[in-house]
Amino acid sequence: MTIKKDILDAQHSIAHGVYVISTVFKERVNAMTAAWVARASFEPPLLTVAVGHARFTHSMITSSGVLAVNVLGSDNLETGRHFGLKTGRRTDKFKDVPYDVKVTGAPILRDCIAWMDCRVVDSVEAGDHTVFVAEILEAGVLRRQADTLIYSREDFFR
Repeated sequence: MTIKKDILDAQHSIAHGVYVISTVFKERVNAMTAAWVARASFEPPLLTVAVGHARFTHSMITSSGVLAVNVLGSDNLETGRHFGLKTGRRTDKFKDVPYDVKVTGAPILRDCIAWMDCRVVDSVEAGDHTVFVAEILEAGVLRRQADTLIYSREDFFR
């Protein structure tokens, strides 16, 4: 299916923050950069994360039922590139990257501005992605004065 250029251009005008979605399955950790994250509910605290079917992180989240959302700051562009431009199938993306773990065991980046440790409570198939609905079990803010990194295709793929 070919998507009309006008539709793509209009979709690109939607502003998104940049996040590293991390997970753990059978002691293996992995993560990917994502922009399609949104709050879904105050009570219980829920968010949604859209992950492409072809992503290695997708199969790990599906198997483990856990994920963490690491919110990147405007100074974390290289972190976003690191987790977004190669696959975890063949690369240990966490080699030499400091992180902590909380209740789920999914990696929490030490240089992010905020994090949410979550368990998946539902999922919906949406075209070539799965939208995971996740309950936030624990969260923290590491840098209160930092601005969230806003996704720009030009910044990531220059």
